[in-house]
Amino acid sequence: LYATAGGDDFIAMTAGLAIVTGILGIAAGLARMGFLASFISQPVLKGFVVGLALTIIAGQLPALFGVPKESGNFFEEIAGLIQNLPETSSATLAVGAASLVIVLGCRRWLPLLPGSLLAVLLGIAATAVLGLEDRGVEVVGTITAGLPTVGVPEGLGFEDYLALAGAATGVLLLGFVEGLGPAKSYAARDGYDIDPNRELIGLGAANLGAGLTSGMVVNGSLSKSAVNANSGARSQVSNLTVAALVVITLLFLTGIFETLPEATLAAVVIAAVIELVDVPALVRLYRVWTGSLRHIYGWAARVDFIAALAALIGVLVFDTLPGLFIGIAVSVLLLVFRSSRPEVATLARIATPGIGQGVWVDAARHPDLPMRDDVIVVRVESSIFFANADNVRQAIRDRITDSTIGVVVDAETTPAIDVTATEMLTQLAEELHRRGIRLVVAHGIGQVRDILRQSGADVAVLQSMYATVDEAVASFSNRPEAPTASTEPD
Repeated sequence: LYATAGGDDFIAMTAGLAIVTGILGIAAGLARMGFLASFISQPVLKGFVVGLALTIIAGQLPALFGVPKESGNFFEEIAGLIQNLPETSSATLAVGAASLVIVLGCRRWLPLLPGSLLAVLLGIAATAVLGLEDRGVEVVGTITAGLPTVGVPEGLGFEDYLALAGAATGVLLLGFVEGLGPAKSYAARDGYDIDPNRELIGLGAANLGAGLTSGMVVNGSLSKSAVNANSGARSQVSNLTVAALVVITLLFLTGIFETLPEATLAAVVIAAVIELVDVPALVRLYRVWTGSLRHIYGWAARVDFIAALAALIGVLVFDTLPGLFIGIAVSVLLLVFRSSRPEVATLARIATPGIGQGVWVDAARHPDLPMRDDVIVVRVESSIFFANADNVRQAIRDRITDSTIGVVVDAETTPAIDVTATEMLTQLAEELHRRGIRLVVAHGIGQVRDILRQSGADVAVLQSMYATVDEAVASFSNRPEAPTASTEPD
């Protein structure tokens, strides 16, 4: 975008992008912008990680088979692999398959043996002993030895850094999310917490260091994290060890790794990320479903599975960052949709001898409980606000019969209310009053009462608030209530 590949300024602009990304990352972490990660739900992260792992595997399979790699999304890469299968190099496939068996076999039967390291060493040895290069097996190739120079890239002015800010913001966001997904997955597996702000600062510092050593943008890598974890790493000491080994390798050992077969490298990566294709977790999300949820929310009953699937498919089709945004957007839309259709339960009374107050439970879950036919008790199991006020009103209307003289709204499970909802309650109270029906509220918590007062709700609504549902029901008449059954509440 800002420099021509291969041009004199290309390396300088690449390092400059890393520097700007690093500065933005550190600034975002110090400003505690990591809270944005809270808007990414665990199911979305799960779908994102699974999609990213599948994408990495698809990208490594051509090297395993010794065929050309096609560009594009996951499905295009798989289609290209299938199309190129007739060109498979038998020697390359044999090396890759053997390496994969070694890594997975050590993980399964010899967990104390570093399978990845063993596969790499055997691959290098096989190249020398069997002459794999002459048999058509691709190797890593030339690796420039020596340490990079440290300093600000030459030839860049303030305007150049400023021009890179937009691209650096996108790179930072993508790197943050790609690193955060695996980090949370391993944190959940091993029982520790992740601080998103420290992750931002760490990502920024890494990019700043990369830019000052003529490097390119870096970020947390799912495949490298998987290799690290599967090798038994449990702390930052592993990263310090890797850093020291990289320095030693650049100074003295580059020639050894130049003969590492690409198929072995691909096998190590595939073996590392394959366990992150967590299909059982997706199945568990799919099974989080009940008939009552389907009755309330319809197709959106499996909200977590749908969000995870959206992120997964988004990553496979549109790449990592768009896939993540698709998952977030779908999860937010499903949240709004479900919030707009809260459960409005009709309640029945369970007698509790010795307590004095009855327990009011969902009548649909206790069909054996008798109910009064002239007083309806309903419970809105959600906050009432602009998006669901009309649905709540209609749900109450649908329960009214010709014999109804009163409606009690149990607000114990309604933690908040807005102006739109107060106007709805006022209008509903007036509508029912014209029909000879009185609307009262029970268990109105402090926030609900405060909003009703501050919004200027009808005085009749405020005066018709009771501490308990029993008191609210008793206020309608001196008629005895329907007999009550003694059982345990749900």
